[in-house]
Amino acid sequence: MTVVPFNEQTPSVQNTRSGHRALRLCALSCLLGTTLILGACGDSTTATDAANNTADSTTQVEVSVEERLRQQLATAKAGDIINIPAGTHSIARSLVMNANGVTIRGAGSGRGENDTVLSFKNQLVGAEGLLLAGSDLTVENLAIEDAKGDGLKITDGSNIIIRSVRAEWTNGPDTKNGAYGIYPVQTENLLVEDNVAIGASDAGIYVGQSKNIVVRNNIARDNVAGIEIENSTNADVYDNLTENNTGGILVFNMPDIPLKGTRTRVYNNDVRTNNLANFAAPGTPVAGVPAGTGVIVNSNDEVEIFDNRISGNATANVIISSYFSANYSGRLKVAPEFDPYPESIYVYGNTFAPGGNKPGFPELDALRVAVFGADGSFPDVLWDGALNPEILTDGVLTANQRICINNGDAQMLNADSLNGGAGANMNMDSHRCDLPKLPPIDLGALAGG
Repeated sequence: MTVVPFNEQTPSVQNTRSGHRALRLCALSCLLGTTLILGACGDSTTATDAANNTADSTTQVEVSVEERLRQQLATAKAGDIINIPAGTHSIARSLVMNANGVTIRGAGSGRGENDTVLSFKNQLVGAEGLLLAGSDLTVENLAIEDAKGDGLKITDGSNIIIRSVRAEWTNGPDTKNGAYGIYPVQTENLLVEDNVAIGASDAGIYVGQSKNIVVRNNIARDNVAGIEIENSTNADVYDNLTENNTGGILVFNMPDIPLKGTRTRVYNNDVRTNNLANFAAPGTPVAGVPAGTGVIVNSNDEVEIFDNRISGNATANVIISSYFSANYSGRLKVAPEFDPYPESIYVYGNTFAPGGNKPGFPELDALRVAVFGADGSFPDVLWDGALNPEILTDGVLTANQRICINNGDAQMLNADSLNGGAGANMNMDSHRCDLPKLPPIDLGALAGG
């Protein structure tokens, strides 16, 4: 294991590949009559004296934290630990690494002088703050602020840990903010824990096209979507707090992505007062999420929503919808594998508090008034009523494909959206049911198991 420090002190000679690289850089700089003050270089005074013996003057160039970090990311090898010191470090260009087996670690993700903040407020180049590709990666104990695009993006790898990272746009909700705060995509065996995501114009924490996922103990607020699981398989989302987003937790399948998502458990979360006005870029999929959404499932199968505390979401505490109710219906290319209908959805054991009194879209509010009166509210669960006619038996889904609401006295409204709400009803006869429970996700040692 190689620990790559961020300090100006000269370490002892390191018998490592990174140490040899740094020594070669120092030797080259001395030959050029220039001293680079690098954390892993040899003694700068000796290097300067040697240069003075061969030149009339020596130019000393102090390398910034950004440049040291950029160099270490570019040359990182398996086993490296890159420690970033406390402080607020201004970064002008995206930081990029393509390597396996590397840990990137800061001193803390808060806002104090003893924390590590990578500030992209004056970013000039790049679409992300920190962009990583590879397997066996850990990023922890740091903050990424005000990236022009996504905060932290990790792609194309397995055995990924994102822990105690704060991704924030400090100006508050704004359409011009980056889309995603924490953004792992096309990963397998993923742990996302103890993070904070604030101000993303799409999703604070987004997991896409991934398998075997645990998202736990995170806080997401002031985003369009707090936490989103999209076109992903085998995910556990638990012990999180989502508040003051447009939508708290989203479980989506997008039609234009070949990988079908299924088998997600959403449990033991606090999902409250997600009533923030939608500030997503017009035309994006999440622009169609109504303010006041607690948990929403769209075109996804085998989803369990249980043992959560869901309250004060002004459209509905839980929404179950099909592709045909989405704002992108008819606009996006549909992959052959795509199933537009939500099936095998199981809602049970949740604690609901009132919501549904002020839906985020006018057409939904009109439906509320038509069904429940001017002072009425939607029930805890709102379903668009869309069913796949090809798999119905006597007009109903088979037992294991049903939408089951077995949650005490919680009710569900079938909005009959495909018929403009004409047949909206509260008939629960075929929905007071149970489904086989999904197994927990086991990440083994990656998740401390």
